[in-house]
Amino acid sequence: MQKTVKVNGQVIPQDAIQFELERLVRFYAEHGVSQDQIRAQLPDLVQKATEQAIGTKLLMDEAARLDFPVSDADLDEQVAKIIDQVGGEEAFRRALQQQNTTEAAFREQLKRGRRVDKLIEKTVADVPDPTEAEIEAYFNAHKEEFAQGERVLAQHILIAPDGDTQTSKDEAKAKIAAIRERVLSGKSFADEAAAHSMCPSGKDGGSLGWFSRGMMVPEFDAAAFSMKVGDVSDIIETQFGYHLIYKSDHEPAGEVDFAQVSDKIRDLLRHARRGERVSAYVSELREKAQIEFE
Repeated sequence: MQKTVKVNGQVIPQDAIQFELERLVRFYAEHGVSQDQIRAQLPDLVQKATEQAIGTKLLMDEAARLDFPVSDADLDEQVAKIIDQVGGEEAFRRALQQQNTTEAAFREQLKRGRRVDKLIEKTVADVPDPTEAEIEAYFNAHKEEFAQGERVLAQHILIAPDGDTQTSKDEAKAKIAAIRERVLSGKSFADEAAAHSMCPSGKDGGSLGWFSRGMMVPEFDAAAFSMKVGDVSDIIETQFGYHLIYKSDHEPAGEVDFAQVSDKIRDLLRHARRGERVSAYVSELREKAQIEFE
């Protein structure tokens, strides 16, 4: 059973720890760590996520105490980015409703987050970036971790049922079947995705970019990697609904050269170096705090 964690008498919600865990998994996946490696490290990642959630709480409390100024223009910019990410104003409003919150409360939450950002920016301001020599040395010592797995470049269209009834499922399947027929008859896949897909990628023509094995749910993954380049898939059912896939490219597994991953390594080392500085600062805050595990 997951322990309850308290910081200065205040419970850290489990969803805060889950958020940190998902962020860690996403970061490592984006920087070349395989899904198998991530799964093997999961217990350590959960512990690390818990520690990061404690650190986040300490930073939030300290940032609030220091009262870093956050302008309305700054918050407007953050809200605009989020609206774009979720697929527009209507989707944003639905998300607020689903979370049982208001825009004012959401902006206040963003404000607290921006205060923490400013505190971290101040804390790491004098941390030097890694040198090219350090980046190359890291690459030479970890070449096997940067070997490129098999990848697919694809677009997709998602139609999700509006409920759990068989009727709603049948309606969703009929809708995507009609889309498939239009695409096979010559209609643009990207245009159909933009007009009908219920995934945020629809605004980009359904583009998913490049992805490796294991990054998608199993049914989607199996279809994408078994298709031929240029093909449109059959209707694929997953936990999210019904999908069509258009596969535009496929790359086999192989080694990568330094130029392909140098930017990723720079980000990784920069993240680690700044993380060390923030960790040291959090340790100072933690010494003054009461942390309880129940």
